[in-house]
Amino acid sequence: MAYTGSMLMLVAPSGAGKSSLVKALLEKDSAIQLSVSCTTRSPRPGEENGREYHFLSQEEFLKRKEAGDFLEWAEVHGNYYGTSKSWIEAQMQNGKDVLLEIDWQGARQIRKMISDTVWIFILPPSIQALEERLRKRGQDDEKTILSRVSAAKEELSHVNEADYLIVNDLFDSALLELRQIISASRLRSDLQLSKHQALAKELGLK
Repeated sequence: MAYTGSMLMLVAPSGAGKSSLVKALLEKDSAIQLSVSCTTRSPRPGEENGREYHFLSQEEFLKRKEAGDFLEWAEVHGNYYGTSKSWIEAQMQNGKDVLLEIDWQGARQIRKMISDTVWIFILPPSIQALEERLRKRGQDDEKTILSRVSAAKEELSHVNEADYLIVNDLFDSALLELRQIISASRLRSDLQLSKHQALAKELGLK
């Protein structure tokens, strides 16, 4: 299946600042389409169905999974998460760049099916900074925070599977690096030849 748009996978442990980077990126780059995943976890304060996530019951999620409706899915912290296969493929076939906020397990699943994805891993400047950010967020109790810090150490062991690593210490610098990666991804030869087929034919390119 031919795609003329890029698939960008942003992976980071909870508290590394991934969501803040994505929000700032979308404000600066209107050409990027954010994928809204499905999940069985309960909405957090301020979250809306269809904006942050499509919130599903476990029964509905498992039914769609069995029907092959997810490009990837995973169980994280006792909840299910998944990405709509048909929606993602339609966006990429139409030349749109799709950004996925995803965990490393989901990124690995997608990489097996779509090899030319761009996998970007966001790192915290330290474990201490990660824990401080989780506490300042004020969304989790102490037990959950400690669980997320422990899980982060496991997640960080998979950084070598990513194409790019960004250390989110100074936010503006991390955002600039993220935008530079995306700009480069759009200039890959296969995508450029797909977008400029008439020119490629004239020049005798394949």
